[in-house]
Amino acid sequence: MTERTPLLIATTNAGKVAELADAVASAGRFKVLGLRDMPPAPEVIESAATFEGNARLKAEAYAAHFAVPCLADDSGLCVDALAGAPGVYSARYAGLGASDEANWRKLLADLSDTSERSAHFVCALAFTVPGAATAVFEGRCSGSITMAPRGTHGFGYDCVFEPTDSALTLAEMQPAAKRRMSHRAKALAAWLTTLNAAR
Repeated sequence: MTERTPLLIATTNAGKVAELADAVASAGRFKVLGLRDMPPAPEVIESAATFEGNARLKAEAYAAHFAVPCLADDSGLCVDALAGAPGVYSARYAGLGASDEANWRKLLADLSDTSERSAHFVCALAFTVPGAATAVFEGRCSGSITMAPRGTHGFGYDCVFEPTDSALTLAEMQPAAKRRMSHRAKALAAWLTTLNAAR
């Protein structure tokens, strides 16, 4: 059996690792690792003002530190009525260390006086091989914010986000159904297409 190349998924978020690992497995050439599988490394501060910028920071820093190919994403929710917030601050919308529930509860509270609920998820996915240029791929999923949480699957804002042309929130969908339409799935598909074309 051909030995697979290690590929580091640059996150400690178990939900993200699982989603990315499932898709990467289809490429059949990588052994997927998360940051929790690696020795301790200096934290990469997500200081960029864009999803792409933060994804690049993480992919390049961890690829250089561990000397392995690295895939990093920065993703978040952009709500039209909030001028694009929470955006790059999605994971800490309710404050540093905030739980998923605290974040979506703050979001619902911030939208409590408006009927404008349109929003979209964005995922910027950066792929870095040590010594090579970083490639970035973007995926989007448009929809709206629900009035109350629904569903128990997924993570983050999934329970309050209903994709366009769906009667279910992302958290009400089975994982396979979510993967077919999510912003992360679309970014991954673009990366895998490029990867396979380069073979």
